[in-house]
Amino acid sequence: MSAPLAPLRFGYGTNGFTHHRTEDVLAVLADLGYDGVALTLDHVHLDPYSADLSRRTVALARSLARHRLGITVETGAPYLLDPRRTHRPTLMDDAPDARIDLLRRAVRIAADLGSPTVHLCSGPSPDGLPEQDAWKRLAAGVEEVLETAGRYGVALAFEPEPYMFVDTVERCLELAERVGGHELFGITLDVGHAHCVEDRPLLDCVRLAAPRLLNVQIEDMRRGVHRHLEFGAGEIAFPLVLAALRRLGHRGLVSVEIQGGSLDAPDVARRSLEFLRAAAA
Repeated sequence: MSAPLAPLRFGYGTNGFTHHRTEDVLAVLADLGYDGVALTLDHVHLDPYSADLSRRTVALARSLARHRLGITVETGAPYLLDPRRTHRPTLMDDAPDARIDLLRRAVRIAADLGSPTVHLCSGPSPDGLPEQDAWKRLAAGVEEVLETAGRYGVALAFEPEPYMFVDTVERCLELAERVGGHELFGITLDVGHAHCVEDRPLLDCVRLAAPRLLNVQIEDMRRGVHRHLEFGAGEIAFPLVLAALRRLGHRGLVSVEIQGGSLDAPDVARRSLEFLRAAAA
């Protein structure tokens, strides 16, 4: 007789709570019944360049334990390194040192918080850079960060992002090959993104990502329109997606990412969890 499938663990992204203090975000999510939080490192909730970073990280770790919340650390804040250009510099730019430093900081913070993973994405390729050169630069940068990840036992969970250099699961798997199939290189699959831009069906994307799947981000979306929607406002058949994740034995967080919901964040988070629980049932 086969063992029963473990329930999915639902989280919520702090980039959907930009008007709340970090401690208040955790309290709201815990009260609603979430299992974890996807923490975006930025000036709002945990600034990785803060002068009192060590103190704030210790306090956050205690709060996570008190609220019994799991965590994954994310590095997708678009203007953290450059106030005028989104996601720049990237690992493919002529001067990628600031991005490498951020990702290494994120790995150390993740280790201190008990996060098994650090999320990252490629960003856009620099104008005029040949594709093979972009691949080489990206792989070289990821390999540098993997050295730090290995010392701390934290995995990198790379996300294919619409309209970035690595925008599909297939290209993410190509990057995995280019870094030697490193055991600490994994995938964050954003369900809405896959529906938005992938040529293959969404469930095929789930299966393709499965061997390296570490985290899942989830929201509704329409084909070809990169806009994070509340559940039910888009086109995705969530019961099928959640059932597929359970069958594959996914153990990481399935985190809601609705950045535009900050003005109504507690209610959006409540509606989202109610929807996901119903869909998973």
